[in-house]
Amino acid sequence: MPVPVMNLKAQYASIKPEIDAAVAEVFANQSFILGPIVEGFEKEAAAYLGVKHAIGVNSGSDALLLCLWAAGIKPGDEVIVPAFTYFATAGAVARLGARPVFCDVEPDTFNIDLADAQRRITAKTRAIMPVDLYGQCADLEGVRELADKRKLVVIEDAAQAFGATRHGKKAGQVSQMTIYSFYPTKNLGGAGDGGMVATNDDTLADTIKLLHTHGERPRYYNKVVGMCGRLDALQAAVLRVKLRHLDAWNARRAEIAHLYDAKLAGHPKLKTPVTARGNTHIYHQYTLQVGDGANAKARDELIVKLNEKGIGNMIYYPVPLHRQECFAHLGQGEGSLKVAERLARSVISLPMYPEMTNAQAQEVAAAVLASV
Repeated sequence: MPVPVMNLKAQYASIKPEIDAAVAEVFANQSFILGPIVEGFEKEAAAYLGVKHAIGVNSGSDALLLCLWAAGIKPGDEVIVPAFTYFATAGAVARLGARPVFCDVEPDTFNIDLADAQRRITAKTRAIMPVDLYGQCADLEGVRELADKRKLVVIEDAAQAFGATRHGKKAGQVSQMTIYSFYPTKNLGGAGDGGMVATNDDTLADTIKLLHTHGERPRYYNKVVGMCGRLDALQAAVLRVKLRHLDAWNARRAEIAHLYDAKLAGHPKLKTPVTARGNTHIYHQYTLQVGDGANAKARDELIVKLNEKGIGNMIYYPVPLHRQECFAHLGQGEGSLKVAERLARSVISLPMYPEMTNAQAQEVAAAVLASV
């Protein structure tokens, strides 16, 4: 039977009365921008994450930009960014005229290689941006220790890790600033674009709040040049409902991952995801490595066969950031970040959403085994 890579309609159907009522409330009170519903979501999210401040913004990408802006990153500064992640992490750095300096990632967790990051720090480095890829935290204590030693700001990209923990602390409790994305396909996804910044620093929180409303305080009195970066009330209403279900959904994702592991672990041509010690993985993606990564042949052949069987799949991500055309001028050519390059040739993500049945998961695993 065909199995989609994700199924947002199934999630909506499971909570339709709650979502419809929450959206109707927004239309009834006509408070679409900021207001009590946004404030309510921010308070509930802060309590869930265990942080002092959670500020709703209009996307994960703008959350990154706002954090860099609040940290004082300016043209000519350097920011350490892992090469194997979504473009937005580095794009935000470049938009401010700063230079993303790409480092390699760990071959098992896909997260930042701290030793390589440390080698790339220079006198111009101002920040480091660990990414909690696919739903598990990077070595955040190690990143923070390195950053404190070198006087760098840590901006954690937890766009894929809302609810993930490391040594009992949720993503957002260790770094100076942490961003999240509420893109519809995320574990906590809205009905459009949305994002959030979490911090325990009162000054940084105040700066981000100022910047995300055009720098005005009070209204029409602009202290600084900011941007329109607010989370709207319709998104907040949807997210408040979904936040109540998030832990159960994340637990179900882990169950599906364990079903996949039971079938696929140990296969000579496959490498199943590795969870670092102390981490809870929320499986935004369940990502296999296929073949040895010397080339993409084994992975691409698997994709063709899965597509023929109607089994959804995605490559996150086919081109590491240092090899993107727009970053060619930075001079980090082919062969400079070997793990990121190998992963780009070998990774494939399987269907993963909490409404999947065990039978569907078994069908996916069987299709993979029959196709490698």
